[in-house]
Amino acid sequence: MAHGSVDTQFVLFPPGPADAEALARVHILSWRETYRGLVPDAYLARMSEAAHTRRFAKALLHPGPDDVTLAAADRTGLVGYGQGGPSRRRVEGEAEVATLYLLKSAQSRGLGARLLVGIARALAVRGARSLVVSVLRDNLPARGFYERLGGVAEAPRLEPGPGGRTYAEVTYRWVNITTIGPTP
Repeated sequence: MAHGSVDTQFVLFPPGPADAEALARVHILSWRETYRGLVPDAYLARMSEAAHTRRFAKALLHPGPDDVTLAAADRTGLVGYGQGGPSRRRVEGEAEVATLYLLKSAQSRGLGARLLVGIARALAVRGARSLVVSVLRDNLPARGFYERLGGVAEAPRLEPGPGGRTYAEVTYRWVNITTIGPTP
């Protein structure tokens, strides 16, 4: 399949509490695949599937009124997910994608873009006009992904993160939430 084309072997759906364990498994595996060398190995090794399962179950049982979670699955099960809601900055009309993770085996098949666009559409229905997403400055594959989808980078800033460290993050912004997609 050509890079960037859409793979129809995946389905996107809003997960429920019964999906919490699968979401936790995808979250932890994707972190271990993505962040090795970017965050401490000890932190990655300590990630608890049980703790993440509880967190997902609670969030899916009691979501905020403007929160969106979208999962992606193939015939083998869950392979990715994303979550968004009002921005942390609490800017009127601004939404934020807090998480967007795919297993390595599901990457480069158009699925990340489908997840991001799906979350953006659901947030727009809830009144969002713009969108932001933050990424580690040194996570170059993710930065390239958001740039290809039209995100405009802001200056890096320092934020507290995993393992008690401070990390440089870059926020990508779409002033118009409806324009998210591959740039020509």
